[in-house]
Amino acid sequence: MTHSYPVRFLVVIFMICGIGANAQAQSSEKINWKTAQNQNSDWYGSSEAIKIADNVLRYQNNNGGWLKNIDMTKELGDTEKAQLIKDKSESLGTTIDNGATHTQMKFLAKVYGKSGQERFKTGFLKGLDYLLEAQYENGGWAQYYPIRKGYYEHITFNDKAMIGVMELLREVSLGKTPYDFVDKLRCEKSGKAIEKGLAIILKAQIEVDGILTAWCAQHDKDDLSPAKARAYELPSISGYESVDIVNYLIELDQPDAAVRKAIVSAVAWFEQVKIHNKRVERKMDESLPRGYDNVVVEDMNASPIWARFYEIGTNRPIFVGRDGIVKYKLEEIEHERRVGYSYLRNYAEKLLEKNYPEWLEKWGSQE
Repeated sequence: MTHSYPVRFLVVIFMICGIGANAQAQSSEKINWKTAQNQNSDWYGSSEAIKIADNVLRYQNNNGGWLKNIDMTKELGDTEKAQLIKDKSESLGTTIDNGATHTQMKFLAKVYGKSGQERFKTGFLKGLDYLLEAQYENGGWAQYYPIRKGYYEHITFNDKAMIGVMELLREVSLGKTPYDFVDKLRCEKSGKAIEKGLAIILKAQIEVDGILTAWCAQHDKDDLSPAKARAYELPSISGYESVDIVNYLIELDQPDAAVRKAIVSAVAWFEQVKIHNKRVERKMDESLPRGYDNVVVEDMNASPIWARFYEIGTNRPIFVGRDGIVKYKLEEIEHERRVGYSYLRNYAEKLLEKNYPEWLEKWGSQE
């Protein structure tokens, strides 16, 4: 027997099948630690999210923090789980570098907010206590706590280390969702911590000939001077890390004169050091180790870009390889660094085109 169905009915059936297929495809996609940070709100109450959150707790050290560069979504066998329990007391690698600790805490808070399972709240609060303890008395944060000797002791803006912590503590201090479960005392401590952090940010802003510019990727923990980290990260003005700092300042409510001055001065510096009519092009070359090179090319239609590092006093872009010697052209440093590190990019584009104009409209530039 044959059946005749209205076209509209068939269309609906096809749409339902299509939606089902898409949902199945999405659910089968591999969730890694990066994508796990950006799921829809309800997902954080799912069995998959809870399973990952339990992994996060397994990786948490006894001091409350985490190591860096770990995919928390990795399936763990019994042997690996047992080893993690043994490793919890090994706290020397606990860090805020590369998003570690504050990223895990954000995930736990989201899962607790949706699941209500107390172990995730406990893990978050343990991490919060760690961050508060790790702060230097003067208000800065180093990469590692317990402190590791060497450049790791510096107050670190590199890769959003200190700013990532301060963004989280600000949300906690304001009692914002999903951190509204944090007790009053810890909220107050978080508020005091970001006040001290703000004071350090303002004091560390680099001044050249009486004019405020921006910040180095790391500053000396004692005198706040621009500091050297790895061989290719010399004292300089950062066209990358300074963007995150200004964006943090822009989000402050009721900015005082010092904050306004810091923002306006940094933006003026970004305008001054724009690099016009150039772009970085990936040039394929199978003879090279990675099969390509990064080269700077002339392009009259290119949008402005900024250097990762600027020479203090001259504002010249600098490029430094593993030999620690300053060069003034990207092609003058070794290939491994040219393709293995970010030296030129449109770092400040969104700040100058969107974030700062919106702030200026809201608050004005009066110092």
